[in-house]
Amino acid sequence: MPQQTADPVKIAILGCGTVGTQVIRLLTEQAEDMAARVGAPVQISGVYVRDTSVERDPVVPRDLLTSDLAALIASSDIVVELMGGIEPARTAIMDALGAGKAVVTANKALLAQKGAELYEAADAANTDLYFEAAVAGAIPLVRPVRESLAGDRVQRILGIVNGTTNYVLDEMTTKGLPYDEVVAEAQRLGYAEADPTADVEGHDAAAKAAILASLAFHQRVSLDDVFCEGISSVTAADVAAATESGHVIKLLAIAESADDGVTVRVHPALVPLTHPLAGVRGAFNAVFIEAESAGELMFYGQGAGGAPTASAVMGDVVSVARHIAGGGKGPRESNYADLPVLPISAALTRFQLRLNVADRPGVLAAVSAILAGKGISIETVRQSAGAEGTAELVISTHRAPEKDLDQMVSDLRANDAVNAVLSVLRIEGE
Repeated sequence: MPQQTADPVKIAILGCGTVGTQVIRLLTEQAEDMAARVGAPVQISGVYVRDTSVERDPVVPRDLLTSDLAALIASSDIVVELMGGIEPARTAIMDALGAGKAVVTANKALLAQKGAELYEAADAANTDLYFEAAVAGAIPLVRPVRESLAGDRVQRILGIVNGTTNYVLDEMTTKGLPYDEVVAEAQRLGYAEADPTADVEGHDAAAKAAILASLAFHQRVSLDDVFCEGISSVTAADVAAATESGHVIKLLAIAESADDGVTVRVHPALVPLTHPLAGVRGAFNAVFIEAESAGELMFYGQGAGGAPTASAVMGDVVSVARHIAGGGKGPRESNYADLPVLPISAALTRFQLRLNVADRPGVLAAVSAILAGKGISIETVRQSAGAEGTAELVISTHRAPEKDLDQMVSDLRANDAVNAVLSVLRIEGE
């Protein structure tokens, strides 16, 4: 057990929503355990809220509430930012770092957009910036990527990092329900916000992908560098076709490193049923990492919610408080790599195309010729009868450059044998 010091480590909590309330509860209920783990008493110095008159959970002491952000930061050793959004969170964190305070944040959007600024401020102040809760909730992920794999070379990350979209796609797969119905149910259950855009259009996952890629590849990757496509266009027919071909559809965050640069993208993908990510059900998250020496690793667990996210925050609080009580600092930003962040057009991917075509001789040859003209070779073809005089083709390709995809689809649509390009989905994990 660490020897305790006399001076308490004072913690400012910025924001008193679901996660903030859970952090306050844990700090209060586990005060003795925290002191033993840290080596010093851990004390909440105050809780910043915009309106101190609003009724709060009884676990939040009213005498700790304050709207004086500057005074609270000044009186604290650690600032725990749980407000979310860009402002005033960015200004508060920058002020805290500028004053030499350690910072713990769960703010994925801020880190993805302004991470470089925050890292530089932490380095300049020689203080800690921790953010385990910003990616995949309770799953220990940031620390393993940033520290445990620091001596290895991460090659690829495939992640299910948004619980809402995984729940929606899982319900569509297992129950055959339409997209709109499942999203409404996700909202009723609290998995999705009243406006689910950030989740279903992939923006939340894209922010997490930028953070993971930055850590894994020692390279600054911002939200603007991430290709983003959501799940709102995924249909029940897509899900059924995926099942027939031995796949399941997941919204994946994908980060890959090669000699010529890194690519980071978020989009729906067909994952083979034999891959570990295919079995991730409901609102759970999982991240699959391929490293040069460690091989394949998978991290799985609750990716959202007040208690799971608070668990990750508390882990950071204990680490930072130990540094304050006993001396030392956490890892600094590692951004020595000087590789370009490449657009999605640089990626090599397998595709599955679903086409409605005229049911007549020569159609498959015409379609094959269009793909061959773009250097895309076909791996498998399945054909089923459609409405009178039509058929449905499901074509899986070998790996091909993304840069040729749009023109290939345009050429297919322009061909008189193709009635419609029903869907184009990438295949990952094979």
